Parts: sequence; C-alpha cells; structure tokens
Amino acid sequence: MSTELFYLVLVATLTALTWLPYVLNTLSVRGLNNAVGYPENPAPLAPWAQRMKAAHYNSVESLVVFATLVIVAHLAGVSDGATATAAMVYFWARVAHLIVYTFGVPWLRTLSFAVGYAAMLVFAWKLLAG
Repeated sequence: MSTELFYLVLVATLTALTWLPYVLNTLSVRGLNNAVGYPENPAPLAPWAQRMKAAHYNSVESLVVFATLVIVAHLAGVSDGATATAAMVYFWARVAHLIVYTFGVPWLRTLSFAVGYAAMLVFAWKLLAG
C-alpha cells in the first residue's frame, strides 16, 4: 500500500471514530430514549461535545475532497515525496484540528485546518501540473 493510501485509511478511520465521544455525551445528557428519538426540547450537549460534533462534520466534508484527490493520484500513478508528505501532513493536521476544535482553541483550529487544506492543494497541483 502506498503512503498516500495508508494515510487515507488513517484519516477515514479517525473520521469514523470521532463520533463516538460526542454520541456518548448525547446518551449521558439525554438518556437512551431521547438520544435515539426526536425529543421536542433536547438537552444540550456539553460544549466540548458540540465542538467535537462540528469538528466531525468538518472532517466528513474535507474527507470527500482528500479521498478524491488521493484516489485520483493513485489511479493516475502520481506519487512522490511531495504527495506522501502531503498525505502525512493532512492526517496530522486533521488530528490537531480535532483536538484544538474540541478544546475550543480558535487560532490553532484555523491554522490546523489551513495546513490540511494546503496539503490537499499539493495533490491538486501535482495532478493538474503533471
């Protein structure tokens, strides 16, 4: 497996697991019936859980673009040190984004998102320039 595909699997796994903590908070705050139902006035999640849920949505939205770029690069045979590094940087930027978003660190949240976005642009550049 290429480095790029390896990091795509890590990113997808991170995204898949991110919902667990905030769902546990939902169960804790609302109880099972309201967590799986549609209560009229649901109890709010803890602030950290609300932020983690937002970070998860952001991860899902970004994963669509990242996965597309990595898969197209793989199919096109575009792989070098720059794409391997970009995939690694993207993964760690997503880890940082999840952590700082959950803990409510605004400047680092934006910086980590921008670093991940730049890593995606490396793939786009390699695909379009080659």
